[in-house]
Amino acid sequence: MKKLFCLILSLLIFSGCSIKPSPAQTASGTSAYSALSNKAYGWGLKKNVRAAPDIPQDVCNMMEKYNAYYIDTVPRSLYLTFDEGYENGYTAKILDVLRDNDVKAAFFITGPYLEKETELVKRMVDEGHIVGNHTINHPSMPKVTDDEKLKKEINDLNQKFNEKFGQNMKYIRPPMGEYSERTLALSTDLGYTNVFWSFAYKDWDKDKQRGTDYAYKQITDGIHDGCVLLLHAVSKDNAEVLDRVIKNLKSEGYIFRSLDEFGMQ
Repeated sequence: MKKLFCLILSLLIFSGCSIKPSPAQTASGTSAYSALSNKAYGWGLKKNVRAAPDIPQDVCNMMEKYNAYYIDTVPRSLYLTFDEGYENGYTAKILDVLRDNDVKAAFFITGPYLEKETELVKRMVDEGHIVGNHTINHPSMPKVTDDEKLKKEINDLNQKFNEKFGQNMKYIRPPMGEYSERTLALSTDLGYTNVFWSFAYKDWDKDKQRGTDYAYKQITDGIHDGCVLLLHAVSKDNAEVLDRVIKNLKSEGYIFRSLDEFGMQ
């Protein structure tokens, strides 16, 4: 279905995902990441009101090649994701809203967040949310040119998470949305699915919040079928408007789904 979807819409803006082996594995199983381009790309989108964003076809092709998630083909499906670089006092409220509305989300955390906010991460795990890898130190992944250092940024966070909760992380969000073919290949070979997004807005500056009505309009204007929403949990507006957003979108027939259900009819 995803392959067919991509072919049909290849002249438009986005494609689905398909699982493919990474080209960075040689026949002997050794790494060959140096043979791949490390040209850095930023995840920038031209947003459309109540429609999928414009995404260049070459970007779609690379996302498909490495089975990255950024938009789904399943009608009326939504995926709620939060980036957690540090705690600003709103995650507990966000978790309350998700619990009360029976919605599962994904939280992408860093190393310091895991260490300082262990109880909040435990609550995420206990309440059935996905906890994803946002690397230990939140670097631009293409700028970490030493493969072993980049692996350490990813693996060390997973190891610490596993030690605390007995689970492994399986989704990764590149910090700042910056990636290259090399970083996609390396992280895929480590067993991760890269998760980008098809909606975001400028919500990450805790000192420049613009009110719940503004946040509501930004979010609901950006919604579309298969949308992967990126929100930042440091936003006071996001925390205060989330219940309203979820209830109203549900009333319109949208279904909030877990990343583990991505692509499932």
